[in-house]
Amino acid sequence: MRFTKAFAQQPPGWVLAEMALALFAIGSLDFVSGHRLRLLPFYCGLIFVASWFCGKRVGLLAGIVAAIVSLSADWLHKDPALSGWRGPWEIARHVGSCLVVALVGAALRSKSDIATARIAPLERAQRLEREIVNVSESEQRRIGQDLHDGICQHLAALSCAATSLRDDLRKLGLRSEAVTAEDLASELRDAVVQTRDLSHGLAPAHVSQVGLALALESLAQWVSRLQDISCTFQARGPAVDCDERIATHCYRIAQEADRELEVFELIGRGLTSREIGVKLGLGITTVDTYRTRIKEKLNLENAARLRYEASRWVRERE
Repeated sequence: MRFTKAFAQQPPGWVLAEMALALFAIGSLDFVSGHRLRLLPFYCGLIFVASWFCGKRVGLLAGIVAAIVSLSADWLHKDPALSGWRGPWEIARHVGSCLVVALVGAALRSKSDIATARIAPLERAQRLEREIVNVSESEQRRIGQDLHDGICQHLAALSCAATSLRDDLRKLGLRSEAVTAEDLASELRDAVVQTRDLSHGLAPAHVSQVGLALALESLAQWVSRLQDISCTFQARGPAVDCDERIATHCYRIAQEADRELEVFELIGRGLTSREIGVKLGLGITTVDTYRTRIKEKLNLENAARLRYEASRWVRERE
């Protein structure tokens, strides 16, 4: 494979010179061996290479030259096939075979160039898509790290301050104010937990640290706390070690289920796709994609059935 790639990167002049040397070597062997050793397949291989790398015209020229050299060697050794009525047929067979190989090589190269031209934009699009995903992942990690190291620490400090204020108010005998301070400390502790969970969702560094299974179990617990529903994770079969990038993608896919639950709840509350997009910061197309996935997972026939099931689920929760 490396040799083929290096050979293709040569200038056409070098390829043509190498083909000429190879033709000289095959022709010399043909002149020495005589008509008992047929070297036409070697000539055809040489013609195909010349046609593939140098174009149809060079391939046809190489075919004509190779046919002349092959026939000259056979005629010099007085090949019986060239005598009598079989001579014209043998000449036509040699020349025709060489020209057909040249045309086939040029046609296959043309098809290959067309396929390459079609594949190149797809490969570029996939490369750009990977770059966008990597940039998005990096930005999410940065935001998650800022939340964990910044806001989360400030909230934790405020929680400690509120707890200290509660103790001071109790010492002063201000019980009602102490209860208010206790409520404030409790709310701040909940805010710390939610901020930490949000930062872990944006920057799932623990996926590589604890493994995909434990990370998904932690995600299920987070969804249970945030959505006030029972969400569990069940793994089947033995644990499989996978690449960190693949594990992160699997974790992101699992996170989509939480977003689908949010969309499902908002549908049940009567919001349209545009209103859901505004509330969650999503595009209408993305929201419609979530609606389609939910219908497929719940085996619902149409949008009306989806709205009915979503509204029924919301009423049952309330």
